[in-house]
Amino acid sequence: MKWSELNSPQQVEQILEESKNKRVLIFKHSTSCSVSRMALDRLERNWKDDEMDMKPYFLDLISFRAISNRIAEQFQVEHESPQVLIIENGEAVYDRSHMAIDYRAIRDAIKS
Repeated sequence: MKWSELNSPQQVEQILEESKNKRVLIFKHSTSCSVSRMALDRLERNWKDDEMDMKPYFLDLISFRAISNRIAEQFQVEHESPQVLIIENGEAVYDRSHMAIDYRAIRDAIKS
């Protein structure tokens, strides 16, 4: 997986703009949580660029909690960890957390 690191509040505005042309995935990861590590590993292990037409962003929310809060506010989603969001045309169109983070479900959601 070719992650783009999300480490600046200004990137949230960039994601808004990018999402007008291409879907954006945000993965909010807690480095101190084993469930988050498992969800991340499952996603990375199954990811296929040719099936996923979106740009993935990775957020270390322990280091950048303010960005996580900004994402929750901007996209009107409750903060959770781990959490995956799909942003399309400036809006969160998909939001899952914990063990509901599943590659096949994400793939199926963007194809429907």
